[in-house]
Formats: sequence, C-alpha cells, structure tokens
Amino acid sequence: MTQDVEMKDHQTPSHSVSSSVPSTLQHLKEIASVIETGSYAKEIRRIMRAIRLTMGLRRKLTASVLSAFLNFALVPGSDVHARLSGFVPKEGEHDMEVDTATSVTQTPAKHVLPELEIYCYLLVLLFLIDQKKYNEAKDCSSASIARVKSLNRRTLDVLASRLYFYYSYSYELTGDLAEIRGNLLALHRIATLRHDELGQETLLNLLLRNYLHYNLYDQAEKLRSKAPRFEAHSNQQFCRYLFYLGKIRTIQLEYTDAKESLLQAARKAPVAAQGFRILCNKWAILVRLLLGEIPERTTFMQKGMEKALRPYFELTNAVRIGDLELFRAVAEKFAGTFSADRTNNLIVRLRHNVIRTGLRNISISYSRISLVDVAKKLRLDSANPVADAESIVAKAIRDGAIDATLDHANGWVVSKETGDIYSTTEPQLAFNSRIAFCLNMHNEAVRALRFPPNTHKEKEGAEKRRERQQQEQELAQHIAEEDDDDF
Repeated sequence: MTQDVEMKDHQTPSHSVSSSVPSTLQHLKEIASVIETGSYAKEIRRIMRAIRLTMGLRRKLTASVLSAFLNFALVPGSDVHARLSGFVPKEGEHDMEVDTATSVTQTPAKHVLPELEIYCYLLVLLFLIDQKKYNEAKDCSSASIARVKSLNRRTLDVLASRLYFYYSYSYELTGDLAEIRGNLLALHRIATLRHDELGQETLLNLLLRNYLHYNLYDQAEKLRSKAPRFEAHSNQQFCRYLFYLGKIRTIQLEYTDAKESLLQAARKAPVAAQGFRILCNKWAILVRLLLGEIPERTTFMQKGMEKALRPYFELTNAVRIGDLELFRAVAEKFAGTFSADRTNNLIVRLRHNVIRTGLRNISISYSRISLVDVAKKLRLDSANPVADAESIVAKAIRDGAIDATLDHANGWVVSKETGDIYSTTEPQLAFNSRIAFCLNMHNEAVRALRFPPNTHKEKEGAEKRRERQQQEQELAQHIAEEDDDDF
C-alpha cells in the first residue's frame, strides 16, 4: 500500500497536498452525505455504516483534515464550530493550504442537521483520544453529552451510544471514573424514557464497568437485576454484558452461571477483539478450575493468546497435579500479572481446589494411607499438619470429592473401589448439556436472520427486485465488518 502511494506522489508532484490530505477529507465528506441521507430517510443502518467507515479512517485523522471538515460540515462562526475548533490544534501554513484548497468547493448549509453536528463531536473526540489529550477529551465529551441530552431523535441513537462510550472512556483514562456515575445513571434514565434501547444497552454496560472498577459488586448486581432487559441490538454490547455478568457471578460464588456467561462472551466476541477474548478466557479458566474442571490444552494454544495465557497455563498445571508447593511458586512468580488482571482473590480461592485435587489423586493411588503421609504429600506447612489433613479429608468425604472412609482410631484413610462411570447418570448429563448448547445456538441463529419487511404482502417488480438485490449485496459487504468495530 505504501509503495502505491509513493508512486502516485512521484507522478503528480505539483499536488502533493491534495493527493494525501484531501483523500481522507473526501472520504469524510462522503460519510457526511451518508449520514444526511440516513437522517432524511430515517434509516439507522446508513448511520451505522457511516460509523463503520469512520473507524477505518480513524488513524488517518489529522488536525488539518479535521479543521477542513469542520469548515465543510458546520457553519463557520457558529457556537458549535467555534467550540469544536478550539479543541483542534492549528498547523500553520499546511492548515491554511488545505483550507484554501477546500474553501472553493465547500457550501455550508444554512441549517446543520443534529446528526451531522453530533458526528463532528465524535470525530473531534476520537482525534483527542488518539492524540492522548485526555483532559481536552473530557471537556469535549462533556460538551457533546450536554448537547445529546437536548436532542430526542431516533436517528441519533447510534451516534449517541458511541459518544456515551467515549465519554466514559475519557474519564477512565484520567482516573476520574467515579465522577460521572451519577451522570451515567441520569443518561440511562433518559434513554429508558425515550425508548432508546441501544443507549440503554451501552449505558448499562458502562455503569456495570464503573461499579466493577471500584469493586462494587453488590451495587452492580442490584442495578443489573432491576434494569430492563430486551433483545440485544448490538453484538458488542451483548458480549460486554455477558463478561460483566460472568465477573459478578464469579465473585458471588455462582461458578456454573459464570462459566456459561464467560464462555459465551468469548465465543460471540469478534476475532479482531483479541484483548477482550483474552480477558474472557482468563476468567473462564479460573472459573473452570474453581469448578474442579481442567481446561483443555487447546484453550491455551489459541492463535495470538499463547503468551498472555502462559501464567494461567502454569497455574492450571499446578492445580491438575495437586502440588501445593508448585501452586505457591506460580502464584508468586506471576503475582504482577494476576494483580493487573485483578484475579488475585480468585487465586486465593484456588488453594483449596489444589489441596482437594491432590487428595483425590492420593485416594485413587492408595487403597489405604496414613494421615501423616497425606500431610507430607500435600505439603501442608501448618503447626499441626496431621490435624489439618484429618479435617481436610473429612470435609472432602462429606462434600463427595473422594469416596473413602476415615479411621480416626488408627489414623488411616481407606479408599473405596472406583465403580464404572457408565453405570451412573453422568454420561447422560454430559450429552444433555451438549444437546442443549446446540439447540440454543440454533435458536440464536434463527433469531439473527434478517428478512426485508412486508415480503408476504407485496409482490415486487423487476425494478424493485434489482434494487433489493443491490441493497443485499451492500449489506453482505459490510455485515462482516459490523462485528469488528467498537472493540
């Protein structure tokens, strides 16, 4: 790609500015026309397409391009234009060249559409975040939210949801996330009253993230349980909701529900959202270990995740073996990683599972073993290891972790013979869970099907058929990109 651009620059040296900058500016103008068309026709899908195209141009935004687009989209001298231009730094002569080159063709409208105005806010906010000007981004996002509050248009819902996200993100980058919690609650209430379901999804996830950032799990669960739920409109927001739900369920010791939510979030997440998928897999691995399961090796060998999941692979190996000493060594070795992932409290919970796994291995290997040897094999470093081993064995027998009896008089653990697992209902339960998963996936695929409206009422002609086929082709080109943006 870079070689092609360089060749074009050599061919037209006299238009070096117009060959690089106006190309991005022209794309932004086309996006603005798409937003205008979607606003007049009340087609939200066109505005979603405009946002997807914007994310592709995000890295190409410069101060000169942004200033030229603001002059094109907004009325020069207006309050909005002056406010947004104040956030964009000037670039001297280069900026003047672009302005003079584009001032000839620009024809500012007398009345700027609210959708286009909010889109300009979004562009400037993206530029400030990418330039790491977080304080200016906070001011810009606050101004954009104040403007969004005064507008009640359904064609603004998609743009407003993006502004909500970057509004919270800019405050999170500066460590001031707690300041906007009340404002987010007010915005969620407004979105509920306006029946803005996409805004409700986005704001609910932002509030959950806000609570979980400060370890307020009880408040997050109260909000989640009382917030209105409906069919998901955005796959990205649904993935985030499942992840936050999995974290809440994990802290509340509801590991089975947490495992289902975390694995579903990892499966539904786009391939491009690798960081999100890595985080989901980290929590899912710990939840499966807490459930007494051992994740498959392929979980740690996923493409692009080997290095990030290496600490959890060694931790899983220690739990699988049941070696308490190895578990302590791994926990100390990767303490920084576990602290950054905020999974330290789950690692502490795993110690009991390591002991239980080691006890299960001992029970399988020995038909009878003394409590002194059990304490040595488990490497219990307490003041009275034999008494601790006796209480651990008694609790494991009571919970059904091992099938054995405890001889207190002689200090022995006598294991019973293992029976045939196929004579129990465990295989039936395993097949039932797999069948339920397949049926659930089939039902979700059926619900995700999209049909053109009123196909059973109208008989389309040849021209309408061609128009419909063209729209379907455009939709097929962008449907794959829809899952990749916003992550």
